[in-house]
Parts: sequence; C-alpha cells; structure tokens
Amino acid sequence: MNAEYLRGKTVLITGGTGSFGQQFTETLFNDTPAKKIIIFSRDEFKQHEMRTRLKDSKDRLRFFLGDVRDLSRLERAFAGVDIVVHAAALKQVPALEFNPLEAVKTNIIGTQNVIDAALDNGVGKVLLVSTDKAVNPINLYGATKLCAEKLLIAANAYRRTTRTPPSFSVVRYGNVIGSRGSFLEVLQEQKKTGVVTLTHKDMTRFWITLSQAASLVLFALAHMRGGEIFVPKLSAMKIADLLSTHAPECEVKIIGVRPGEKLHEMLMSQDEARRAWELSNCYVIEPTHEWWDGTHLRKNKKVPEDFNYASNKVSQLKEIKVPDFE
Repeated sequence: MNAEYLRGKTVLITGGTGSFGQQFTETLFNDTPAKKIIIFSRDEFKQHEMRTRLKDSKDRLRFFLGDVRDLSRLERAFAGVDIVVHAAALKQVPALEFNPLEAVKTNIIGTQNVIDAALDNGVGKVLLVSTDKAVNPINLYGATKLCAEKLLIAANAYRRTTRTPPSFSVVRYGNVIGSRGSFLEVLQEQKKTGVVTLTHKDMTRFWITLSQAASLVLFALAHMRGGEIFVPKLSAMKIADLLSTHAPECEVKIIGVRPGEKLHEMLMSQDEARRAWELSNCYVIEPTHEWWDGTHLRKNKKVPEDFNYASNKVSQLKEIKVPDFE
C-alpha cells in the first residue's frame, strides 16, 4: 500500500523484537519512507540480531532498551516520536493463568504508561496491537488485552486539553502464523516425536500471517481518527484439520481443553457489531464515547446487528502453509 503519509515521520514499536515487531520493522525499513524507526524492547540479544541482519546504510534504525513497565524510560524513548505502535505484551495463555499479576503489570499498566508517555511527548498517533482473545474473554490474557483496549480508546478524551493531542486506536486480529511460540512452531517440534497433541476435535482458530498483520497496521495508521478498533476479514481453520494436513503421519493425542482456552474465538462481539462498519478489507468498530464523530464512516456498509464473527462461523481454510523456523 502507499505509505507516503510516513514520509519524514519517526515511528517507535514497543515489543519491537517480537515476531510482529520484527516483521513490522522490516516492512517499515524496506517499503516505507519513514524517517526513523525505533525498536523499543527489553531483549538486548534480539536487538543485536536485528541490528546485524538489517543493513542500515542510511542510519534510519534506533534501538532502545527498556520495558513498558518503566514510565520514565518510555518518556525518554518517546521524545520526538510521531507514531507509536504498541505491540509489547505477555501473551502465553497457560503461563499467564498462573502468573496473572505479571500480565497485569505489562499488558495493563504498561499500556497506561504508553498512553501517559505519548500524551506528555505530543506523539501524533498511538496504535495498540490487540487480539481476538480480548472479545468476551475467559482467560487472563484476554482480560488484560480488553483492559488495554479500553484504556487506549478512552485516552482520546485527553485530546480536548492537550495542545498536540495524540490519536489512539486499536487493531485486533487472530493467531499469527509463524510467530514465536505459535501453534505451528510447537507442531513442528512435536512432529519429531511422532505424536502431536490436540485439545479438542472441534476447536477452531482465526489465522493471519505476519505480513498481513503488518499491512493491517499500516492501513489503520493511515485511516485512524482516534477511537476505532480495526478488525481484519479473516478465515479460520479447525485445529484437527491442520494436524491432518501437516502431520498426517503422526499419532494424535487428545489432551483436553487447557486452562483459559475457548473452543472458538471471536473477533467481534454482537454488541460491537451494532456499531461496526464494513470496509473492503476489514471492519471498523466505533467507540461509544460522546467525543466520537464517525460521519466519515457512513459511506460504508453497516455490519448487521446479528453478525457473528466467530472462528466456527466464517469460511474455513483447507490448508495453512507452514513457514520455516530459525
């Protein structure tokens, strides 16, 4: 897509050494005219790997060690930044069920820190990367991401009192193919043993590639006004079908649904559908706050109020290409 709006802009990615962060950094670096790209993360080794892999002859990349739990560090990092993509999060569902406070510190308090630092530094746009698990959450991870969404959208109210107000919006999508610790990565390891595990024969999930996620974020940054949740149009697949396609030679062991797992995920609740609009490649959910002016969305098609955007209700994929893992 045309990313001319990024010309001369400084973009910072929290969690920039994660799977999405690395993909988005490379997309910005190779395909956009962004002036400067700042990778903010607490992983010094992965920052070193990125610095080595990306040949930065034009001095566009900056690497900033820090944690979103540390507001003073964010304040320093956000100085002179035009756009923040907030992708830093703890996200392993089983681990967070047993370490809930750690998820709260990073996913909720860390998000509030990002908001405060953006307001104090006059950042132009802040976009949160969220998850389908934030919709009607039953696990701690989803609950913290729902809180993060609410905090970020509500932060637009401060635009009335700041001279250079940021706009805050959200992108929300499903499982990322090839991300670190993803199901497909685990599957590749399990195949070596000849036995693969399945929690439930009917379980379904939404799927998106890293490059699609990066494109969605670029689209949202270009079109956001502040307050929207951008939800891509995705297909889904049964986990059992994925196993039969990519591990047909393996024994399948049913282990039962794990703590915090759903049989099917949702990307939009029916309550949200009542205030959502359909674009060519995504849906846009309007906020309910009185400061919102969504007249620019009225040219689009309204989403039916009974729309059920669940992973067992959308078109089902026949195959997912398994990427190479390093």
